[in-house]
Amino acid sequence: MQFLLLLTMATFETANFVCAMNQTSFAWQPGDLPVVLVLGLLTVGFVTYWFLAESPVLRQRLSRGVSQSTASVRWVISQKIIGFTFLGVIPLIIVTIVLPNSLADYGLGFANSLESLLWVFGLACVIFPLNINAAKRPENLAFYPMMRVSRWNPPLVVVNALATTAYLFAYELLFRGIVLSVCVATLGVWPAIAINVALYSTTHLPKGPAETIGAIPFGLLVCYITLSTGTIWVAVVIHVILSLSNDYLSVHYNPSMKFVRTHEKGVLSE
Repeated sequence: MQFLLLLTMATFETANFVCAMNQTSFAWQPGDLPVVLVLGLLTVGFVTYWFLAESPVLRQRLSRGVSQSTASVRWVISQKIIGFTFLGVIPLIIVTIVLPNSLADYGLGFANSLESLLWVFGLACVIFPLNINAAKRPENLAFYPMMRVSRWNPPLVVVNALATTAYLFAYELLFRGIVLSVCVATLGVWPAIAINVALYSTTHLPKGPAETIGAIPFGLLVCYITLSTGTIWVAVVIHVILSLSNDYLSVHYNPSMKFVRTHEKGVLSE
């Protein structure tokens, strides 16, 4: 008897849910545009970036007539430029034209500078020891640094740093600046953070389970810091520190790579 009562209640609940679904309105609401726009920009921007940056045709063209090391450098730099363009420049131009928000609304202001510096210093003290251990692992050395060059001279170190910084600035501007701020204003803090972390973690799937899972706590942390400080600068700087320290520690621990003071002819000039 109790089972029949529960079954009857469940049937009524299901019927009510179906009725509610049938009454769903697809009418465009005033607050829909910002969220639809920024999530659309993220989707189109990342898909475009991914297929262009991973294009076999592009890689083949960049490899013609040069050494394997030079081809690797060219390919990575082109990936960063494509990412900077489609994840940062184009989305920022479009939202600036379409939406009434200021640059500060997207985290490009300089409020709470002292708090931001404290966050950077504190997190850097945690990141370096963690990266020292992570950089030694074979699975990390097989992928990083992305520029597969045996001799890392000062020009190459600088070029890698500039390209990485530009790319990660665009990445954080889109995720923690544009998408997060618009979703918070429209959907609320926690739904916005959930959407942000879900999308951020998903974009790391090509880099394997470790980075995909690690992107969840990191995404939560930088979302919190961004909303707390009102700027994206902590997220940008910490992401750059995390990436570059891993790159250069990987060079240090890779037996087939090393830092040199002399210019290796051809790597940047072919």
